Amino acid sequence: MAVLRVEDHDAGVRTLTLDRPDALNALDRELKDVLLAALRGAARDRAVRAVVLTGAGRAFCAGQDLRERGDGAPSLAGELRERYIPIVEALHRLEKPVVAAVNGVAAGAGFSLALACDLRVMSETATFISAFGRIGLVPDSGLSWFLPRLVGPARAAEIIFTTDPVDAVTAERIGLVERVVPADACLAEAEALAARLATGAPLAIGLAKRSLAFSLEHDLAASLAFEAELQGIAGRSADHAEGVAAFAEKRAPTFTGE
Repeated sequence: MAVLRVEDHDAGVRTLTLDRPDALNALDRELKDVLLAALRGAARDRAVRAVVLTGAGRAFCAGQDLRERGDGAPSLAGELRERYIPIVEALHRLEKPVVAAVNGVAAGAGFSLALACDLRVMSETATFISAFGRIGLVPDSGLSWFLPRLVGPARAAEIIFTTDPVDAVTAERIGLVERVVPADACLAEAEALAARLATGAPLAIGLAKRSLAFSLEHDLAASLAFEAELQGIAGRSADHAEGVAAFAEKRAPTFTGE
């Protein structure tokens, strides 16, 4: 039985659905391996212009499947280095917009996965939980990097230290998610947003995502120089020429990613 569903839509949107609903889409080694392969496949496929990540059933992702922590399991640090870190890096570096459809609870590493996406659409019944402290662990899979950048260090500390659930209303208020919608509209709303993003210039969006990531780790002077470098690339593209022509001709542009 497949643990990840991959569905393509006409708009250039690929939806990846974590499909272990009976386990609240907890991440076992099989699911981590196929998710990483799917993200790398989406990066290579020029027909894919945007990605939606969601979960089957009533959860987005409950984090690590703790039933794997038995004899013969790799160390926690080893599992992070071998599987979790490559997944988070694949999401963050994918030069296509990634929208999380947070349809239910996103706990532990599931919370981290949602934050590693570019945008988040959240069901009004969903929650985020930094569950690591409940089992004597520290945040991983990028949570301690993404969370303070979204909500500030003090709010991030509160979420991590208390392990209290963050409901959808609070998540939207503090900037964790961009949209909160009724539960039965979560996936459709995320896919509609992804479809809108997929109509943009693929090269420009990819370079913009690269620029945003760069700016989080560099000062203004370096970011200005990097923007100029990327603008040189974008300015030589066929999509830029098409955008200018479409503007002059008062029509919608048709971008090809060239």
